[in-house]
Amino acid sequence: MEAKFFRFLKLVGVGFKARTEREGRELFLKLGYSHEVQFTAPPAVRVFCFKPNLICCTGIDKNRVHHFAGAVRNSKTPEVYKGKGILYIDEVIKLKPGKKQKK
Repeated sequence: MEAKFFRFLKLVGVGFKARTEREGRELFLKLGYSHEVQFTAPPAVRVFCFKPNLICCTGIDKNRVHHFAGAVRNSKTPEVYKGKGILYIDEVIKLKPGKKQKK
């Protein structure tokens, strides 16, 4: 399969890790829950983990690659106070300020 479309995701947070099995067909994520979150890639999509916190979704169909990457991202969307979660590699999260301290 010749891959033409890529979507990179990065995991930001302590203990967030990713791993793949079955030649890029299954993705397992440790996201701070009591269990691992499992995703099975569609037939036209492959998943690779270059590092434990970097995921690459690749394939020949742009819509399927982006849909699968979006489904993975929605499993732990980035939160706006600390920026933890799953982000696209080129995504920038604008962080909100915390509570104001009384003087």
